[in-house]
Amino acid sequence: MKNDDLRDRTKEFALRVIRMFGSLPNSTEAQVLGKQALRSGTSVGANYREASRARSKAEFISKCGDCLREADETAYWLELLVDSKIITASKLTPLRQETDELIAILVTILKRAKD
Repeated sequence: MKNDDLRDRTKEFALRVIRMFGSLPNSTEAQVLGKQALRSGTSVGANYREASRARSKAEFISKCGDCLREADETAYWLELLVDSKIITASKLTPLRQETDELIAILVTILKRAKD
């Protein structure tokens, strides 16, 4: 995967999270969980942009680690949205799938960078 491909993919992921948040009910629970997913989901791409401009290998690894943590956190909040029955699993399946794929990509990037 090219650097720009992942950059575009993480931006599209952020936009999908933004749209998901906009579709949530206005209940306190939905808004609290949704805002957490919104923060972490939009941070993945922001951190990846920083990683792509890293000045050293150590900085790249650190920023990619931040991306991974944010993606994993997003997976958690999406899980809670489904498990609390705020949103149906079928509605979030594509977004959760993309989250899992981004996590897998970031794990691979980190493993290769550390070798």
